[in-house]
Amino acid sequence: MATIGIIGAGNIGSNVARAAIAADHTAVLSNSRGPQTLTDLLADLGPGVSAATPAEAAAAGDMALVAIPLRAIDTIPAEPLVGKVVMDANNYYPQRDGRIDALDSNESTTSELLQALLPGSHVVKVFNNIYAKQIPTDGTPPGTPDRRALPIAGNDAGAKHAVMEFLDSLGYDTVDMGDLSESWRSDRDTPVYGTRTTAEELREMLATTERVQQQ
Repeated sequence: MATIGIIGAGNIGSNVARAAIAADHTAVLSNSRGPQTLTDLLADLGPGVSAATPAEAAAAGDMALVAIPLRAIDTIPAEPLVGKVVMDANNYYPQRDGRIDALDSNESTTSELLQALLPGSHVVKVFNNIYAKQIPTDGTPPGTPDRRALPIAGNDAGAKHAVMEFLDSLGYDTVDMGDLSESWRSDRDTPVYGTRTTAEELREMLATTERVQQQ
């Protein structure tokens, strides 16, 4: 089993931790306010999770998850993540993040922005189209009829395979959208955002998704 270093202990980060622990992984949670602020959350999650600084969580993880607001991604410690798979759960919310020209013009994607900040890491888009509280509850064993599938995107085939294995351990099938330039297909306001689909249904929806200008 793997240790997941989680940068961001909000809804997505804490629920990925909950799902990972249930699947016999371990998790190291962090936030911008310090590990001392995570005492209650750790008590709620139970054994298998610990708290650390973002740099410590990044260093401790076999894989990492970035689940902080997009406006703060330039605070992520790059050095401890060199050579590692970094799962990116972000969506762009201009009212929260401010306007970002490269996203407004569709010249880039949120995951490409993160990859540019982490050139030594392998970024994989995942967990951005599922509601946070469903992450630890919607997973089912392999072969279950109507098993839920989640989309991923990434530039490195090995990194995507590692994320597929992790998702399978949490109870999810996976559909590969392609490289990070295609990760917009699961962004907010797309048909697959928040939609529970099987792998077959997800492939069909992704194939017909049209890119729109960010609002």
